[in-house]
Amino acid sequence: MIGFFFLFSMLPKWFGEQFGANISLFVMRYFMKRCCLTTLAAGALCAAPVYAQGSKGWETFSDIGAYGLVATAAAVPLYKEDWQGFWQAGLSIGTASAVGLLGKVTIEEERPDKSGFDSFPSNHTANAFASATTLQIRYGWQAGLPAYTIATLVGVGRVEAERHYWRDVIAGAALGTLSAWIFTDAYDENIQVLPWVSHDGAGIHIAYQF
Repeated sequence: MIGFFFLFSMLPKWFGEQFGANISLFVMRYFMKRCCLTTLAAGALCAAPVYAQGSKGWETFSDIGAYGLVATAAAVPLYKEDWQGFWQAGLSIGTASAVGLLGKVTIEEERPDKSGFDSFPSNHTANAFASATTLQIRYGWQAGLPAYTIATLVGVGRVEAERHYWRDVIAGAALGTLSAWIFTDAYDENIQVLPWVSHDGAGIHIAYQF
């Protein structure tokens, strides 16, 4: 795996030497768009059984996976200058997180490790599946499948770390998925939705390219 990432990091230099800077940039943009999530998912599958030895390792692994998916769900639309997708991802993840927190303070289920009474539902899993689902709906299964792989590992990690029961994880996954389905639309490159703010007020500019 280390060798693969080293090879991946050397691609810009090699293509630049062989074909020039413009071709190098094009190739790396292609790899970033097409392969980034797949690479992360493959890395997660390889690293999970090795790294997550014991409950503490699984807890750290699930933290990295959940926060990494949230960051990816925001970074992909920003990279593509898809502002509508960015706001939809924010609404999806924010709603899942807010509803999850409400469930925690309302139900007050004790965690398996006896560390608190906020076990149900799993917000890590809710955020992970909201991120994965918004990526899948917005950009297709090429982005969604590896994201769902990581999200599933997050859920497994929360149980293995004794932070949640399976019912907490299943509820979190359902919550995150439903939230993203409510707020996310499929990506259309012909539509641009841009928020604007001025001293006179604020609004949203919508443009469609025929």
